[in-house]
Amino acid sequence: MSTAAALPPFETLVSAHGACVLRVARGLVGVVDADDIWQETFLAALRVYPSSTNVHNWEAWLVSIARNKSIDHHRKAIRLPIPMNNPLDGFGSIAGASRDGRPPDASPVGSPRPSGGASGDNGCDSVVRAVEAGGAATEVWAALAKLPPTQREAVVYHHLAGLRHAVVAELLGNSEAASRRASADGMKTLRTLLSPPETSATGRKG
Repeated sequence: MSTAAALPPFETLVSAHGACVLRVARGLVGVVDADDIWQETFLAALRVYPSSTNVHNWEAWLVSIARNKSIDHHRKAIRLPIPMNNPLDGFGSIAGASRDGRPPDASPVGSPRPSGGASGDNGCDSVVRAVEAGGAATEVWAALAKLPPTQREAVVYHHLAGLRHAVVAELLGNSEAASRRASADGMKTLRTLLSPPETSATGRKG
């Protein structure tokens, strides 16, 4: 049996992880450009798939490719004139976009995904559920766009992709503790941004 024959059909990766990659793309570049990033991610993955027998976490591998494609997207956008209505819709950059180098698309990243999702060590309030659900909640994507780049990425990789903090740290190039802190800070800010304004005793919103 050849090495390539040991790999599952590529279509199974698309079926199993396509939705996750789309959520990550939306979190990194916004809803408008997410489909393009999704397609570029799977095209890049398909090109190197036959030689990817050492990958042990396909979801983390695909997320790393999506991250690289998002960095390329932001770099191209920086070189373009910015119209009055900014097409980036607030997703002006991610942490890696300002770096000189980037990891190769095909680099294997991470360890197996924890069972039961990523929220197990972060509680499960309405904001966590809203972020992990992704979907078409425009207020969630708008709030994500307001986070500092590292916090946004940490939230996206941990809560939208379900990756362990150790794997998120590999993607961000920092420590597991720093990754955990960035995710917690990001969720704290999201709770503030997504919470309804308090109503005072006079009935006026504060």
